[in-house]
Amino acid sequence: MLGSLLTALTAAAERSRAAGRTTSDRIRRFETEQLTLHVLTATVVFLIVLPVLIAALVSTKRAGIVTSIADLAPGGHALSNYRRALIGLEFWRYMLNSFVMSVAVVVGKLIVSLLAALVIVYYRFPYKNAVFLFILFTLLLPVPVRFVPLYRLTTELGMGNTIFAITVPYLASATTVFILRQHFLSIPASLVETAKVDGVGPLRFLWSVLVPMSRAVLVGVSVIMFVYTWNQYLWPLVIINAESLQVAQVGLSLLRGQASTGEVAWSMVMTGSILTLLPPLALLVLFRRQLLETFTIQQK
Repeated sequence: MLGSLLTALTAAAERSRAAGRTTSDRIRRFETEQLTLHVLTATVVFLIVLPVLIAALVSTKRAGIVTSIADLAPGGHALSNYRRALIGLEFWRYMLNSFVMSVAVVVGKLIVSLLAALVIVYYRFPYKNAVFLFILFTLLLPVPVRFVPLYRLTTELGMGNTIFAITVPYLASATTVFILRQHFLSIPASLVETAKVDGVGPLRFLWSVLVPMSRAVLVGVSVIMFVYTWNQYLWPLVIINAESLQVAQVGLSLLRGQASTGEVAWSMVMTGSILTLLPPLALLVLFRRQLLETFTIQQK
């Protein structure tokens, strides 16, 4: 009997040691996986940020020509380069044009998309789903595909070389309509019925109920649309002839020819690139929480 007891105790001790080894192995494996994940994440972030870092370093140099790693050391002409780009070369004018264009497109696009999503979600009319699918179908027709007829239409309407020419073609957005539709569908139907009983009209319901409840989504969508519009250059390059009305993305190419010897003024180009990067970056940092909420709605 004593022998059986000792055997049982020994077996229990072996099982305990085996369980301990298994637990410690799992902890070590988990720590290894976490370390690998962090290293991969840091590597990817570094590779993404590296071009921006090089541009920032080049913008502090006089010539901006980089032929070796030693040339990537920070220069002493940062203030003079940024002052020359903004004031001397009037790059602030291009940034102001881009800002006006982006704000006008965001405001107009929100108004159009809010009304479209309101009708699609809360109104009953024939072929409603087909209409929504047709709106999504326009995603297959980006603005560059419509350049020729759009150019003819814009010039015939007398809007060429104006702020209207670079804002009106971007006012309709299937992506924004889709995001707002998904958000409106998540709002309880009881609110709609209560509004109808109280005699609240569609526009008042939109302004008093839907807009306050969609504030985070509207901010997120606005940031996405602002960044998208800010980075536009091809259509402004085609439709705008006056240099003073050009946007920042096109203005970057105008900074290339500022070198006195005919070479590309890379320090000016990189200075303009960093300046162009600042407004979208500030918005992404300030409204990152609303952006995450918007992407969550898209996933749903």
